[in-house]
Amino acid sequence: MPSSNIKRSLSDSRLSTYEQIVFNGTALSTEQALKLYAWNAQVSAAFFAPLHLCEVVFRNAVSEALERKYGLNWPWNTTFERSLPNPDRGYSPRRDLINARNGQNTTGKVIPELKFVFWEKLLTRRFDDRLWTPFLHTVFPNHEVTLSVPEMRNKLRVLLENVRGLRNRIAHHEPIIARDLELDFKNIDLLINYRCSDTAHWTYKNQLVTPLMELKPF
Repeated sequence: MPSSNIKRSLSDSRLSTYEQIVFNGTALSTEQALKLYAWNAQVSAAFFAPLHLCEVVFRNAVSEALERKYGLNWPWNTTFERSLPNPDRGYSPRRDLINARNGQNTTGKVIPELKFVFWEKLLTRRFDDRLWTPFLHTVFPNHEVTLSVPEMRNKLRVLLENVRGLRNRIAHHEPIIARDLELDFKNIDLLINYRCSDTAHWTYKNQLVTPLMELKPF
């Protein structure tokens, strides 16, 4: 199987990221780089299952807090809408909400239309009084009891930011070989566990990330 043809199909610039990795003091050959590329694709695919579950579990937890504050139809609550940042440039949670609910008639239909970053933007200090001081301990029952509400809320934000970064790299077919994948998986597990330990255990039993990480070729 001519590795040069495969390299040409993938592009020199893409595969060079892998060829430049040094193992045992020397850079990888094209054939070795292709093995590492294949492993990167396999472990990236394996991460999608726990990432999917993490996102669904987390956004449902935040939705519960919003429901407790603004009611079942929180996406249409004008007080909530006005509370969202709406910068002229860059990502706007308010515009995202308005776009997500367009053509929808239930909260359950709006939730998956919202971008992943929407939930992260709700984990800022501006929402402490509205959402997190009254409801964080309820919607994340396995929170760390030694942390204050602002500390725990910020920890959730940092974890979610990390998880979203991993998700974006995988979605854009970028290499994740330089990341601490064990830590990435631990972060996913933590976020799910703060909501429900049974779901975290079930997620762990139904994932292929950990066995694949042990098969890294170089």
